[in-house]
Amino acid sequence: MIDVQLNEPSAAREYFAKRLAFTTGPVELDRMIQERHNVVIIDVREEKDFQQGHIPGAINLPKSRWHTRDGLRWNAMNIIYCYSSTCHLAARAAHDFASSGYAVMEMEGGFEAWQENNLEVEKPSTTSFRHG
Repeated sequence: MIDVQLNEPSAAREYFAKRLAFTTGPVELDRMIQERHNVVIIDVREEKDFQQGHIPGAINLPKSRWHTRDGLRWNAMNIIYCYSSTCHLAARAAHDFASSGYAVMEMEGGFEAWQENNLEVEKPSTTSFRHG
């Protein structure tokens, strides 16, 4: 039998208030996109993975280019995601970007969670060739 310790409600309230201020989920992010909230979506996965599919409107900023801050905006919430719930790239990027003064949130679950929720995925358009 598992021994469950009661936690202090005020400490739980403080913890979850902080968590809600700095994280979002894929369904919530999709709603923000649909409602045209002032957000920038930053995908910190490698470019080859980004090219295979990403959140619509996302900007690819892999770790090798974090120093450029390309795509980040001072006047928007910069929402960052990586591969999965076990990937820490987004958290590291959020820490890095916040250290430079950017408002940031992490999308929990990464691109894997986005796909598990059957949300729209953007892929580069392919050029069709006519033969003849």
